Amino acid sequence: MAIHQMLRGAAFDPEALKVMTKAYEEVLQELQLRDRSDELTEIIAQKIIECAQTGEPDLRRLRDVVLKSLAS
Repeated sequence: MAIHQMLRGAAFDPEALKVMTKAYEEVLQELQLRDRSDELTEIIAQKIIECAQTGEPDLRRLRDVVLKSLAS
């Protein structure tokens, strides 16, 4: 599932959506995930959204928080 589907109707400004989408793509690339139907891609998208909801606006921190949480 692409993050775009999960963000439909979400209350984020266009810049936040851009940052979240880029962080999602970078995490998928880092983990070499190409199959968007992989359950892990949905988990990644949800973690990015949760982190962004706390007010985190930084692409690198979003990406790093998600990668770290997956490694735990």
